[in-house]
Amino acid sequence: MIFIDPPTWPGHGRLWSHLISSTSYEELHDFAASVGIPRRAFERDHYDVIAERYESVVAAGARPARSRELVAMLQAAGLRRRHRSALAPAIGRRWPQPLRPGDLVAVVAPSGPVSSDRLAHGVALLDSWGLRVRIQPHLLGRDSALPYLAAGDRQRAADLSNAWADPEVAAVWAARGGYGAQRMIDLLDWPTVRAAEPKWLVGFSDITALHTRLSRELDLVTVHGPSLASAGQLDDELSVAALRSLLMGPQPIAGATLVEGRSLVPGVAHGRLVGGNLSLIAADIGVEPAPETSAIAVFEDVGEDAYRVDRMLTQLLRSRWFEQIRGVAVGEFSPGRNAGPEAADLIVAVIADRLERLRIPIIADVPVGHGPRNLALPLGAAVTLSAPAPAGSPATLALA
Repeated sequence: MIFIDPPTWPGHGRLWSHLISSTSYEELHDFAASVGIPRRAFERDHYDVIAERYESVVAAGARPARSRELVAMLQAAGLRRRHRSALAPAIGRRWPQPLRPGDLVAVVAPSGPVSSDRLAHGVALLDSWGLRVRIQPHLLGRDSALPYLAAGDRQRAADLSNAWADPEVAAVWAARGGYGAQRMIDLLDWPTVRAAEPKWLVGFSDITALHTRLSRELDLVTVHGPSLASAGQLDDELSVAALRSLLMGPQPIAGATLVEGRSLVPGVAHGRLVGGNLSLIAADIGVEPAPETSAIAVFEDVGEDAYRVDRMLTQLLRSRWFEQIRGVAVGEFSPGRNAGPEAADLIVAVIADRLERLRIPIIADVPVGHGPRNLALPLGAAVTLSAPAPAGSPATLALA
């Protein structure tokens, strides 16, 4: 049987009811779908139903009950999922072992060609950490027919596959983004990659495609952070400190703040950290599945006009990519060369406009992306997004 309590629960400036089944989650999901309640409204063991829908849901067959009665029925049916037990163990992916001095880092170029001067700057940083560095064979190449690629697709894929399969390699670090990761990702030696021991993947921008696929295939936390030839970002003390802490620090502690921003839509949400470069995520629609468990999305991009960001978010919304997204952290959307100073503010307004229908907390001004500061984030980790009211208040993204 389906039951609903009165709309007395506050949230996002409105009142909500809880919708449950005393029999099974399947019955609950089927009923919710039949009355047009989206799957993203499901939270652990119930659906959140806005007050304006209460009467119509009762008319469709849900039986009114008190909140205490709902809890008792869930417990009696063995369907009660308490907050922490539902989230903490299942959502976070596996963490690779922390890097130690003497560990080997393989540097690859899955996308665009690499500047040797910028690369040398990054290699010197890893040397100062006591890490050994191996340059993969095609790292400093350039494809003869398509000069925006570091090498041929099979060559770039072989470099990454061989690095990942090498038991001596503890981390695979992308030298830069650009374009090309999606061209070579299906050419990786996936049986060998899956059989290898867990290791770190580090990079951002075009490397988002690799983060998404490798994290899913290997159930692994990966690091969205400066590429090794990101010379400006590797000169930023906070960016370097965040990288080193994430890769070489002790095992993560729940509650540790990853990044700070400002509250755009107040609320608190928990989930697995997903996302990266918005263009790459939108381009993977139809190839990569949408998040399949409660998730917090982080987005960044560079050189995109507001209408293009609107189009990408609209595509993700229409494809139901946001079904399991419980909160959003908006990183830096670096404007193009000819954009005025108001361009970044317009993009934030677009994001708020497109995502307000989701009724999820959103934080903005997170120092992640193509700007001079790019704080490292553990994609795949369990996190908590806290956006206090009122809008504009300091907000955080922290490990859960």
